Amino acid sequence: MTSFAPDSIVLNRKLPLWYQVSQSLRASILGRSPQDPLRLPTEEQLAGHYGVSVLTMRQALKELEDEGLITRHRRRGTFIEPDAREGAPVRLLGSVDAIVAQQSGMTTRLLEHGTTPVPVAFADHFPGVSTVPAYHRLRSDEKTGEPTNHARNYLRPDIGARVDVADLERWPMTKVLRDVVGVRISRITDSVQARLADPETARLLEVPLLSPILHYTGITYDEEGRVLDVAVIHYRGDRFSFTVTLDAD
Repeated sequence: MTSFAPDSIVLNRKLPLWYQVSQSLRASILGRSPQDPLRLPTEEQLAGHYGVSVLTMRQALKELEDEGLITRHRRRGTFIEPDAREGAPVRLLGSVDAIVAQQSGMTTRLLEHGTTPVPVAFADHFPGVSTVPAYHRLRSDEKTGEPTNHARNYLRPDIGARVDVADLERWPMTKVLRDVVGVRISRITDSVQARLADPETARLLEVPLLSPILHYTGITYDEEGRVLDVAVIHYRGDRFSFTVTLDAD
C-alpha cells in the first residue's frame, strides 16, 4: 500500500525536535491533496525521513493523535483522519513550520490580486519601491465552510513576480515562498493585537460589526535581512488564540 509522503524540514537544534517534526508533519497533512494516500509511513521510516530518533518521532505522532489528525492501529499502521478538523488554538514556538501549520488546513479563496501602492505603514519595509504585488484571500473551515480569517499579503516585487496565484489557493504564502519559489527564509517577526471588526472584516468573517478579532502582522525576511512579505491577517476572535513560547537562551 502506498504511503503518504510528508514534506522535508531543516531542524533548528534550539527548539524541541518533536515539536518541529509534529508541526512539519501537521502542515503536510493539512495541505495534502485529496488524492494523496491516508496511510503514513512507519515510525522508523518517518524518523529516518526527519533525521530524528524513533522516540522523538513517537512523541511527535502522539501530539497529532491527541489533536485528532491521525489514528494509530496496532499492526495496521498510522492513518490520516480524512475528516479531521483544523484545531482552533494557534501555537507558535519559533519555527517557520509552525507558521505554515497554523495557516494550513483551510479552504482558501483568492478575492483579488494585482499591484498596489505600498501602504504607508509598510513603506520602510520596501525601500525605493512605490508599488508592490498584493494578494487578498479569505480562508474558511474545510468542513463547515465558516470563514475564519482574511489575509492581505504585500510582496517584494521581484518575489511577487515568481508567485503563481494558483498555488495560493492550495498552500499558505509562507509555504509557497519557501517550497515553491525557493527563497530561504531567515525569520518571521509577528505582532498580534486585539481589535474590533471593521465593516469589511465583519462582512467577510460573518460576524457582527465591532466583534473582537485578532489583528496579526507578520514580516518575513530573507537571509540578507530584506523583507520578502508583509502579511496582515484578521482572525475571528472566537476561533483563535495565540500561545508564544520563548527560549530562555
